Amino acid sequence: MGLLPPPSFSPFLFMFFVLLLLVGSVPDSVHYGNETNRLALLAFKAKITGNPLGILSSWNGSVHFCQWIGVTCGRRHQRVTRLILDDAKLTGSISPHIGNLSFLMRLSLKNNSLSHNIPQQISNLRRLKIMSLYNNLVTGEIPTNLSRCSNLVVLEFSANKLTGKIPTELGRLSKLKRLYVGKNNLTGGRLTNLEIFALAVNRFVGTIPSSLFNISSITVFDIGVNQIQGILPSNLGTSLPNLKFLGVSNNLLTGSIPSSISNATNLYYLGLRSNNLSGKMPSLDKLRNLERLIASSNHLGTGEADDLSFLSSLINATELDALELSNNGFGGVFPEAITNFSIRLSFVNLRDNKLYGSIPRGIGNLVNLQLLGTQNNHLTGNIPADFGKLQDLHILSLGGNRFYGDIPSSFGNLSLLLALDLSENNLQGSIPSNLSKCQMLLELTLAKNSLSGTIPKGVVTLSSLFYLDLSHNNLTGVIPMEIGVLKNLETLNVSENMLVGNIPSSLGSCVKLASLNLKGNKFWGVLPSTLSQLRGLEDLDISMNDFSGKIPDYLEGFHFLQKLNISFNDFDGEVPKQGIFTIEAAISIEGNKKLCGGIPDLKLRNCQSKGFARKKFTHVVKLVLPSSFGLVCSLLMIYFVYLRWFKKKIEVRSFSFFGHSFPMLSYRSLLKATNGFSSTNLIGMGSFGSVYKGILDLDQGEKLVAVKVLNLQSRGAAKSFIAECMALRSIRHRNLVHILTVCSSVDYKGDEFKALVYDFMVNGSLEEWLHPNEKEDDAHNKSQSLNLLKRLNIVFDVASALFYLHRHCSEPIVHCDLKPSNVLLDDEMVGHVSDFGLARFHVDATCIASANQSSSIGLRGSSGYAAPEYGMGNEVSTSGDMYSFGILLLEMFTGKRPTDAIFEGSLTLHNFVEMAMAEQVANIADPTLFQQVVMGENNSSINSSQNQSPASIHEVQECLTSILKVGIACSEELPRDRPDIKEIVTQLHVIKNTLLGVGVHGGMRASIAA
Repeated sequence: MGLLPPPSFSPFLFMFFVLLLLVGSVPDSVHYGNETNRLALLAFKAKITGNPLGILSSWNGSVHFCQWIGVTCGRRHQRVTRLILDDAKLTGSISPHIGNLSFLMRLSLKNNSLSHNIPQQISNLRRLKIMSLYNNLVTGEIPTNLSRCSNLVVLEFSANKLTGKIPTELGRLSKLKRLYVGKNNLTGGRLTNLEIFALAVNRFVGTIPSSLFNISSITVFDIGVNQIQGILPSNLGTSLPNLKFLGVSNNLLTGSIPSSISNATNLYYLGLRSNNLSGKMPSLDKLRNLERLIASSNHLGTGEADDLSFLSSLINATELDALELSNNGFGGVFPEAITNFSIRLSFVNLRDNKLYGSIPRGIGNLVNLQLLGTQNNHLTGNIPADFGKLQDLHILSLGGNRFYGDIPSSFGNLSLLLALDLSENNLQGSIPSNLSKCQMLLELTLAKNSLSGTIPKGVVTLSSLFYLDLSHNNLTGVIPMEIGVLKNLETLNVSENMLVGNIPSSLGSCVKLASLNLKGNKFWGVLPSTLSQLRGLEDLDISMNDFSGKIPDYLEGFHFLQKLNISFNDFDGEVPKQGIFTIEAAISIEGNKKLCGGIPDLKLRNCQSKGFARKKFTHVVKLVLPSSFGLVCSLLMIYFVYLRWFKKKIEVRSFSFFGHSFPMLSYRSLLKATNGFSSTNLIGMGSFGSVYKGILDLDQGEKLVAVKVLNLQSRGAAKSFIAECMALRSIRHRNLVHILTVCSSVDYKGDEFKALVYDFMVNGSLEEWLHPNEKEDDAHNKSQSLNLLKRLNIVFDVASALFYLHRHCSEPIVHCDLKPSNVLLDDEMVGHVSDFGLARFHVDATCIASANQSSSIGLRGSSGYAAPEYGMGNEVSTSGDMYSFGILLLEMFTGKRPTDAIFEGSLTLHNFVEMAMAEQVANIADPTLFQQVVMGENNSSINSSQNQSPASIHEVQECLTSILKVGIACSEELPRDRPDIKEIVTQLHVIKNTLLGVGVHGGMRASIAA
């Protein structure tokens, strides 16, 4: 028998009692949970310091918190499940109380300016599936305890300022499918069970963990822009069969591209740019979904004819949009397979390779092509008229090849063209007038061809143009008056043509001009006053023309002008003394025989003739002398007394910088030693001063010296003096110039005077031997006598000096200005590195300045020799010296300066040598080196004990190949790609020994010795 309720307790009353208990208990629970969520949200709001859009204004007591903007609650329990405040421009930090939102499944705070650390309390959010802090200012490390959020599927921390390592604990997140941590400062980590692995733009180093390539679920693998080394595994395409996106660009990867990559049949993006990958590109025949192939700036290709045969395998890739293979070593003819690619193809870049042959006419099939770059190859033939069919073409770069014939008139059909580069070819004929139809053209570069005829008026009416280079052609006629239409023009270069006439006054309307080069034409007349409107000019070169009249005063007011060349014209009158005319190194005025005056450094004649001045003085004397003889005598007596006292004062103020063991020199002693700093004693001029030959009277007798007198009016000269003193005070090496003493005093005018005194180098500078002045009597002898062995010896001397500065000083020293004019040669032709005016002590000589380290000392070194990273503001480093050394080496053995006219645009001395290495070295080497072998001049000192035969041209060629490879390696664009000086010294030892036949198996002959 069952239990019954008490007689006085009916079933209805029992049910009511139960309901009452339930109803009475629920509010307490709900109230507690709701209040915790509300307080957590208010705590979050309290940490927000900026709310410009007023998003959080609704977060108040007037409405329930589940109705606040950005907040979503669950229907049943009224707890916060989503907090989404994207694009709200919030500032402040993330409150730790967010960890109390225990039902939160999605937290998204994208595109704000939230800072400080990620709070550890987020680990309490066990239901969290998606967390996004993308594009904020969050700092600190990723909390290791995020691994407790076991339901996480997406973590998005990209574009913040996070540091440290990615916690290995995140590998426990078995449900994590997507991880975005790019654009931070993270340095490591290891994860599993992912579909998306995105670590781009960080500071990861080391190799890729092999375990990552076993996660077959990965579809996106992006580690671009890090410092990751190692090789791509050979089974990459099979171990990651679901791969759709592979991005490894801008790392340090080596080895070849695995042939298995074709097995990743879903791949649509293959990014391999800027690594050290080498070898041939494998077949990609199975990648039918491929949209982008980016493999530029590697060492791919072998220079052989079949290097680009893999492109035939991409004909079935119907979605292919971009093909980027520039800056590699691909050889062979221009790939005709490209003309059969999908019409979706819009981007083709094959520049800086070793391609030859002609561009096939079928190029017109690619009707959606927007960019084609083939510059700096060896392409020949006519430029196809089919280009006119490419109506969507924006950029066409064919410069630095060997195209000939006329410029196709069909280019006029390219109405969307933005940039056209046909420079450095063998093009003839006239400039097509119908280029005027290219109304969107921004850049037009036709320099260094054989174009003739006049400048079409239609070209100078393209109001969109901001860069126009027609230099180094055979153009005739005048600059059209219509040029004033080019209101946006920033660069105009028509130098080295046969243009005539006056400069059109309308040129003054091109008010945005920063660079104007009219050099080497036949312009005449005065400079028009309208040019005074070009106040933004930075570089003006009108040299080697027939301009006349006065130098316009308005040039003094051009505050941005950094370089002015008016040499070899017919200007007359006084040179201005303000603005750029106060900087002797910034102006060039030689060849204008009628000029006078200017600042003293220009050393021009006084504008008042001597005859007139003498007559005027005689006239004054005749009037004044009879009545003022006594006064004049008194003044003369006072003057001589003052002068004697002042000379004594000068000598008292002079001192020696290096201590008592060096002679104490005064201004007067140096004045006497250099014959009054006469022009006949002048042996060189630089950025910060002049160098004079002198003979010092010392206790031990006369000594031949070189006196470097600082031009203290030049900006940076004083700092240069201090830098050189600091660098040379404690260093001693046979291949460094020996400083005797310094002089810091005042001259007879009372102006500050500073000079450095060195041992005199009787054979001058390396610059004078590499590029002797043709007017000098011994110019031919200099160029001939600097044979192969002597050049190699000098290179070794310079390398030894750098090895000492970088590795054996108490504090490593970076020279910062290594170039031929700063390598001096003694009586035995031993090289001595000089001019430490830009030198800097470097705390860690092995470290390479990163791109975000700005330099407070500005650009270091000389144009052509300074490392590229210095131009971007990077700190000086020993790798910068290695770049300069590499350029110097290439110059020594090719005979070409890095600043020669042929090296413009993207063509540099480094590229020039690198591209030609596959061909005969004789094409790029200094021809005198081979002439010496043919004429037997290198064989004058045969070592009879070795009984070796004279060296052949082939053997010399092998030696030159080895040495030029050293120069190429040292002058790589990226600092990390350049070798250390210790490695280079070792290589030079081997090359030199091989040249002399020492310790090698019959290599070079000692008979090459001078």
